[in-house]
Amino acid sequence: MKFIVRHAALALAALLTATVMPARADVVETRTGARLVGKITKIDGTAITLETDYAGILVIKQSEVVGLKTDAPLFVRFVAGTVVQGTLTPVAPGKIEISGPGGALSTSVGKIAAMWAPGDKDPALVALERKWGYEAAVDVAGKTGNREQLGTAASLRAKLVGPTDTLQLYSAYNRQKTDGTTSADQFKAGADYSDNFSGRYSWYVRDEGGFDRVKDIKLYNVAASGFGYDVIQKPKHILTGRAGLLFRYEDYGNPATEDIKGLGLDFGINHTYTFSSSKLVNQLSYTPSIEDFSNFHLNHESCYEIPLANLAWKLRFGISNDYNSKPGVNVNRLDTTYFTRLVLNWK
Repeated sequence: MKFIVRHAALALAALLTATVMPARADVVETRTGARLVGKITKIDGTAITLETDYAGILVIKQSEVVGLKTDAPLFVRFVAGTVVQGTLTPVAPGKIEISGPGGALSTSVGKIAAMWAPGDKDPALVALERKWGYEAAVDVAGKTGNREQLGTAASLRAKLVGPTDTLQLYSAYNRQKTDGTTSADQFKAGADYSDNFSGRYSWYVRDEGGFDRVKDIKLYNVAASGFGYDVIQKPKHILTGRAGLLFRYEDYGNPATEDIKGLGLDFGINHTYTFSSSKLVNQLSYTPSIEDFSNFHLNHESCYEIPLANLAWKLRFGISNDYNSKPGVNVNRLDTTYFTRLVLNWK
């Protein structure tokens, strides 16, 4: 009887151990003596990504790692370009042994350029892939009392980002009513492509069209092309200047307003600063006519974006200014809009 109870207890303990222990228990040892247990999902030459049950995903500087141990075989690419597959075992501080079908190989942690699990891709190849990202935004503002006001605005944006180039497709619609009178009725859609062909230097093409019924613009289109230069080019801080040529077309409904068809210059500034958990964006474009520099269009937008509890959702606070030096009849030159926008990002 004691024999049966004892073996039943051992079997139960083994079952509990198998249930509690993770399927893989990789180990990362650091210079400070920390021993981190989890699942190594990636090494990209600068950092090691470790997935844990107790702290989520950890990213450890590779220069601070002195030992690696894996339970399952992984692909390892060295700085020299050689790729091997095997399990890793620490043999001395900073030294590891990779055991695979072809035998064992001793090396140092610093010589590993990348590591990935079977079925995944080399991080270097992943970095070269273009990736789509999407954004939808909406804001609704209303007021009752001395004045009745209701405004809605919505926008969509798709961005394809590669190692050196970016394609953006966007559309937006804005409609406002004040005391029963339409004060804004505008639609726009466009595309913008840029390619950093040499370090800080880039070329771009862009096209935007739409209408603005309050400003009496039945149809407008701006097509431009030129070159850009990254004055600041950092992971979290980018300042880009643009200069090029454009063709500007504006068809006005009122016969008293002369339509615009002609060549112009295209100047722009795009600025983005990313904080630890928020982002500041500034955009400015100036498009004067070549025939008459007093005939120009000036657009500006600045916004500050903060994440919500779910990082896919954000709040965006901003201001935009639209200035036309020669507007239609009975239309003001400057339009200023303040907005608070709910934004959803996904991939």
